[in-house]
Amino acid sequence: MKTKIQLLLVLLVCAWGIEALESATFRYNTTIEASTNHTIMDVGDFAKPGCQSQCGNLKVPYPFGIISEGHKGLACFIHSGFDITCNTSTNPPKAFIKDGNMEIFDISDKELHVANFLAEKCYYRSGSTYRWIYASVDLNGTTYTFSDANVFIVVGCDEFAHIYQAKNDLLPKGCSTTCHNGEEVPEHECSGTGCCQVSVNVLKYFDAYLFSYNNHTANNVSSFDPCGYAFLGEKNSFSFNGLSDLSDGAFRNRTRNSVPIVLDWVIEENRTCAQAAQDSDSFACRYANSSCIDIKQGRTSGGHRCSCKQGYEGNPYLSPGCKDTNECADPTKNDCVSEKNCINIPGYYNCYCPCGYEGDGRKNGRGCIAERSKFPMTMFILGTMLVCISFIVGTNWLYCIIKKRKHTQSREKFFHQNGGLLLKQQSTSKDGNVVEPTKLFTDEELKKATNNYASDRIIGQGGYGIVFKGILPDQRVVAIKKSKVMDRSQIEQFINEVVILTQVNHRNVVKLLGCCLECEVPLLVYEFVSNGTLFDHVHNTHEGMSQLSLENRLRIAAETSGALAYLHSAASIPIIHRDVKLANILLDDNHIAKVSDFGASRLVSLDQTQVTTLVQGTLGYLDPEYFHTGQLTDKSDVYSFGVVLAELLTGRKPICIEGSPKDRNLATYFITSVKENRIFQILEPRALKEGTLEQLETAAQLVKRCLSLNGEERPTMKEVTMELESLRKFSKYPWANHHRHEETASLISSDNELSDLYDIQLSSFNYIGQDLEQYSSGTASLLLPSSSPR
Repeated sequence: MKTKIQLLLVLLVCAWGIEALESATFRYNTTIEASTNHTIMDVGDFAKPGCQSQCGNLKVPYPFGIISEGHKGLACFIHSGFDITCNTSTNPPKAFIKDGNMEIFDISDKELHVANFLAEKCYYRSGSTYRWIYASVDLNGTTYTFSDANVFIVVGCDEFAHIYQAKNDLLPKGCSTTCHNGEEVPEHECSGTGCCQVSVNVLKYFDAYLFSYNNHTANNVSSFDPCGYAFLGEKNSFSFNGLSDLSDGAFRNRTRNSVPIVLDWVIEENRTCAQAAQDSDSFACRYANSSCIDIKQGRTSGGHRCSCKQGYEGNPYLSPGCKDTNECADPTKNDCVSEKNCINIPGYYNCYCPCGYEGDGRKNGRGCIAERSKFPMTMFILGTMLVCISFIVGTNWLYCIIKKRKHTQSREKFFHQNGGLLLKQQSTSKDGNVVEPTKLFTDEELKKATNNYASDRIIGQGGYGIVFKGILPDQRVVAIKKSKVMDRSQIEQFINEVVILTQVNHRNVVKLLGCCLECEVPLLVYEFVSNGTLFDHVHNTHEGMSQLSLENRLRIAAETSGALAYLHSAASIPIIHRDVKLANILLDDNHIAKVSDFGASRLVSLDQTQVTTLVQGTLGYLDPEYFHTGQLTDKSDVYSFGVVLAELLTGRKPICIEGSPKDRNLATYFITSVKENRIFQILEPRALKEGTLEQLETAAQLVKRCLSLNGEERPTMKEVTMELESLRKFSKYPWANHHRHEETASLISSDNELSDLYDIQLSSFNYIGQDLEQYSSGTASLLLPSSSPR
């Protein structure tokens, strides 16, 4: 491979040497440089002299003009159809057509991009409507028409929409969209599932109305799609993002600002260029080098506009008209071989070849070819051989030097990009003492350990990356976490996890062995925890009963709470885990609990009791107080642990889609059951069989306290650990000696003996939840006068 590369380089250099020597045999007899005056126009050249040329970020060219108190008596626009109101009460100011509420985003020589209007209809889960808005725009009496770049778009999972193209239109156009469930909604596809679109022939007026087949009650549509939308907008500006669009409460405002309506404009409607030119004093296209363009009947109602002739630029509506474009000054506007081979002429340019060369001087033509050399061919051959021999001698030396340098630079580049300097800074305590450094693995070492990150080595994946099983050269089995492609905030999160695990030393917290920063994606190396996640053991049941005994559940819960208590109060800097859940509790060969995944954790100064942070966590485990206030405390972990303990006692998942809506959230369901003295009806059968009445009632009360909506009423993790240890010491009496409800008896009547902590293969569970956003009713301000709803 190396030999082939060297040979290729030799051929390239030889070819370069031939061309250089050939060029050296010719001389330029004369040098011609083309230069012309070129005026770069700014926005001031496009606005009428003395008039305001800009409103906020929008440049306003004539024939449009801004209405200004300081310019009374001065016509800053060509006629009243082109006046623009600049609203300075916002920052930055916003421009509107006339004195209406149609906001302008952009003005071109033939189009306006304006803010959108959406019809919207939102539903409660019961099917009743809490917001219903229709959209209507009327351009009659203006010089604007709707462009054929617009299409009619409907977004939702239980919608059909109509668009009326005239006030007296009795046959509207439209389309419908339905979904059986959220999983079938595609991304970037608008063909009837979650989204549909249809071309329309709207000219001056439209009404858009939205309806529903089942008011979002069928197939639980409202759980992921509470609202439907219908709107006219630019086709190329809209891309359907699937479920994220359906559940986005900001979809209306985001679409209003990102998917504009495109309007065509003309100087005068129903007048051709020939008709307008009859009055030379008022003819808009009367200035130098400007031309008039007839707008054909069809999409628009007819009229004309002005433009600069080819080779000229400027504002054709203002004196002195359009100026010559210097194509030679901009390589993108000419195809001459060189800028020095270009001559600008009015309205165009010419290319030429210098003396000693022949051709048309154009890249896409014959170019410039050297005339026959007057020097002997022998001199040319000797020169070429000399260049080639010199290159061959130095190729090997240069190749080795460059390869070694690139490899070193690449490693240093990735080390800096992946937070190497930040890790060094974090490795030094505030008093300047250096803590035990984190072991740095090489990229090659970890590639070999994971068989080049083979797919059969994947043992788990989540929001922060993929975990691989690896075998180091010393035969140690490790877990290697490969982070996803990161921006700066993700790099800080990666270093945060390294710093946290470096200072943690607890038998129930997964141990960090080192990291690798010299590859493109940073890596973490942990001890390998072989017995899977607690989620695997709790939710893999046998004949309806878990194979995990109550004693082992309480032991694992005590070990987990002890680890969290250590993080909260015994670590050198208090740590809030922020994502406590069954999937983040691992079991080793001896079924000892190991708390893992600190990617979302936060360090808390000793003098802080709470921190304000962006809400992160898993749906079902997330502390409601933290969700509503953004205030993170150690009691947030207590709430999440309460859900974990409830999950251990009941065998139910935190969010259960099946069943009635009131029973779907485990935390709410558990607390309600305790208050209504129904706790023994929801406990897992094996827990009922093995636990005593007092033991289970005490455990349920502990869960209730952990799940208190008021964080101050929750116990600390240290108190939780003490209570769990006390529960493990309860005397165990046969359940049959205690009174129980009749419906509970059937759950524990099986005589099958279950083994405890069965062996399973390591697998990964990744529960992804989506927050359901609350929607409030509201009204929409339509841009231009509209008719009443149909």
